[in-house]
Amino acid sequence: MEDAGQKLKRARERLNLRYRDVEEASIQIAERHQNDEFVIALSRLSDIENKGTVPSIYRLYCLCAIYRLDLSEVLEWYGVDLAALGGDAATIAIERTHLIGFGGDGRGEVQIPLALDPGLDLRKTTYLSRMIQRWGKLPLSLLSGIDLKSHRYAFIGSEDWSMYPLIQPGALVLIDENRRKVVNMGWSNEFERPIYFFEHRKGYACCWCTLNENQMVLQPHPASMCYPEVYSFPDEIDVIGQVVGVAMLLDQGKRRRNRT
Repeated sequence: MEDAGQKLKRARERLNLRYRDVEEASIQIAERHQNDEFVIALSRLSDIENKGTVPSIYRLYCLCAIYRLDLSEVLEWYGVDLAALGGDAATIAIERTHLIGFGGDGRGEVQIPLALDPGLDLRKTTYLSRMIQRWGKLPLSLLSGIDLKSHRYAFIGSEDWSMYPLIQPGALVLIDENRRKVVNMGWSNEFERPIYFFEHRKGYACCWCTLNENQMVLQPHPASMCYPEVYSFPDEIDVIGQVVGVAMLLDQGKRRRNRT
């Protein structure tokens, strides 16, 4: 199988570029960015193509710019798949609640059910796994028609019990940034009460709240055994948006009881 260095060599040869041409082009890019890390010396380029030397992020960027290559594709040549970034991150448990900073550029694929049992009745609770007849991969670019610009995503920390049992630690939450105005009334039960996602001086929080003039009181679920926190608003805390969706595993409380 052709290695990454040989693929880069083939890309250079297709453009009829000599080592000297690549070096001079890289010097132009380095001058443009005022950073000598972009410079690709003749000997370095030879090592990248023939000895399997892995280029630095600057030189890899430079080669992609000179050869007109897609950076994410070249990263795959070196065994780095950007489409797997979110999945790899999901396997790492982080105690603190945090936003997800991965860009939504539509790259990669997602595995989804392509064919469902025609007898599926969406009005009834169903064991969906038994209704899926065929799985397949859908390019994320095909989801571009869905309006996701007003939404952000966040993980609830593996040790963040503030909204337990409504929202479990490790849950993935969907945040609507257009709903930033705090509502202090208008609900009849805890399921209707809006949950907000906040950024404050200590990090992030996901919980109920009460706004009294310039004082924001973060109110955890009573069953969580967490304490309320008070911040000066808007100096010490910012409302990122309202939580409008949750994906989570159940019975995380068992893990908490076992630890205590």
